[in-house]
Amino acid sequence: MKLEIFTLCDAATEVAGKLNILGSFDHVWAKETPVSYPLCAVAAKVRFWKVEEGNHRIRLNFADEDGKLVMPSIDASVAVRTGADETSATANLILHIQQLKLQKFGEYTMDLAIDGRQEGSVPLYVRELKDKNPPV
Repeated sequence: MKLEIFTLCDAATEVAGKLNILGSFDHVWAKETPVSYPLCAVAAKVRFWKVEEGNHRIRLNFADEDGKLVMPSIDASVAVRTGADETSATANLILHIQQLKLQKFGEYTMDLAIDGRQEGSVPLYVRELKDKNPPV
C-alpha cells in the first residue's frame, strides 16, 4: 500500500470517487491558548495493490508533543476491491472534526496506522500570533 495524500484541511468531500480537499494547512496562529478550531477535516488517499484486497483496519491518533491525545483515537475499517483489469484501487478517508481544542502552543502530530503499521504522520504547529497579521 502507498499513502498518496494525508493532510489536515478546512474541509474535504468525496464525490464519485474524487477526493476534494479545501485549505490544507499545518499551522494555526492564535493570540492565546487554549485554541478552539471550530471545524476541520483529515483527508487521506491510500492506494492498495491487488494482492492487498480485503478489509483493512484504520487508526488515527492526534497528539501533542508530549504524546497526550487531544481527542480520542479514531478506529475504522475499509474494504478494498480492485477491478478485474486493474492492478490497484484507492480508498479515500475523510474525518470531520468539530471543536478541536488545542491546549497549548507547540507541535502536534497526526498519525495514521493501517493494519497496525504506521503509514503516515503530519505535524500541526500551533504558534503564538504576536503581530496583527500571521506569517505566510
